[in-house]
Amino acid sequence: MVEPTDEQSSILSCTDSSANLQIVAFAGTGKTATLRMLAEKLNGPILYCAFNKRIIEEAEELKDFPGECRTLNSIGHRVWGKTIPGRITIDAKKTYNIFKEVIKSYRGEDSRALWDSYGEIAEAVSLAKAAGYIPTAVHKQGKRLVGEEFWGQTDCTALLQREVVNSILALSIRAAYEGGCDFDDQLYMPVLFGGSFPRFPIVMVDEEQDLNAVNHEMVRKLTRSGRLISVGDPFQSIYGFRGAVQDGMERNHKRFDMESRTLSVSFRCPSEVVLNARWRVPEFKWWRSGGRVEQLHQLVSASIPDGSAIICRNNAPLFKQALALLSVGRPCRVAGSDIGPKLVNQLKRLGESSLSRSAVLGAIDTWAEAKAGSRQTADFADCMRVFAGASRTLSEAIARAEFVLKQDGPITLITGHKAKGLEWETVYHLDPWLIGVTEQEENLRYVIQTRAKENYFEIDSKAIA
Repeated sequence: MVEPTDEQSSILSCTDSSANLQIVAFAGTGKTATLRMLAEKLNGPILYCAFNKRIIEEAEELKDFPGECRTLNSIGHRVWGKTIPGRITIDAKKTYNIFKEVIKSYRGEDSRALWDSYGEIAEAVSLAKAAGYIPTAVHKQGKRLVGEEFWGQTDCTALLQREVVNSILALSIRAAYEGGCDFDDQLYMPVLFGGSFPRFPIVMVDEEQDLNAVNHEMVRKLTRSGRLISVGDPFQSIYGFRGAVQDGMERNHKRFDMESRTLSVSFRCPSEVVLNARWRVPEFKWWRSGGRVEQLHQLVSASIPDGSAIICRNNAPLFKQALALLSVGRPCRVAGSDIGPKLVNQLKRLGESSLSRSAVLGAIDTWAEAKAGSRQTADFADCMRVFAGASRTLSEAIARAEFVLKQDGPITLITGHKAKGLEWETVYHLDPWLIGVTEQEENLRYVIQTRAKENYFEIDSKAIA
């Protein structure tokens, strides 16, 4: 058995206490292994839970983890299943199917405008379920966590869009009582509309900084008569756009009157990588010396080692780089790209497949102007431009996009948001100037920097040959 570090020993000494405990664990500091050591010393049944399924799978890979490992979704699913009389059926397209029914009552320009803004509407529905928003018409049925101020979190500025979102939510709630749920409903329905939650003497919550308002309310229900032990890194809070509570760890520390402990020694990142990230986390330490951090002024694609990751804040530079790598015979994959199917579908909606390159680029500009606003929309438009600019016609652009999305290889291209929780020997931070200046953006820079197990390089995409 590996001898615990001083910080781990301090955490293990808390087993004799009944106080709630919050562990701040910086990047690569062995939080899962520490939680296992802690769980082995605690008495009584333990529930270990997290929002992310991958986190639970990592805990389960540690053989004989002394506790019940569950995602918050699976807990909520079981609770709601015991609350309603029928059986639950998960439908990933539930919002889209309801949307199609709702807009049948709209005609002409209104109908076209709603179809064009479906992406924003669907995101608002998901955000509503994460934030705990219930439409006024049905809010008396459940416990509303946020009122009309919720709309400030969405891109739905038009009253027509908000009207449709409210209609979708109302119908979605009704369907959930009959067993028709999506993944958001697994949390939204039992937390806000009633259900009997299991009770454990000890509840461990991982990645605390990623929890949204409904997640936090579920944790409160799970720990009504038990001890809460949470772990997270406030500097890795990067999912505010999905509804994560940005100061959730600080709020919980006060709400549950928690003791504090810290894991500051990174077993993943060597000294040079740690020193490079101290601008964000001054207390960050390293277990081993070494590593390399450098700003590259030129990079030849052939020199990128297999097993490396190219990480960028935006998707468009990654697609452009994927095309460049494939063109010189370097197999690669664009990982975790949820944008892929939406990108292909939107390209198909730009017009006739025979449209010329200039016509396609013009159609993309028109689409972007109509959508105006969010950084996400601008990146999406840039993604379409990458494939349109490299193709003679729209059909060729679509085929090129589909080809890239199907590729696999030893070089990973991934956004910073998708890279969280992962690690590679060598990381290339592509176009680091795309990172903004808000707190969430600064956290994202820290996340990207700390994915490197040995080498961290920053490079402008124009400098790669």
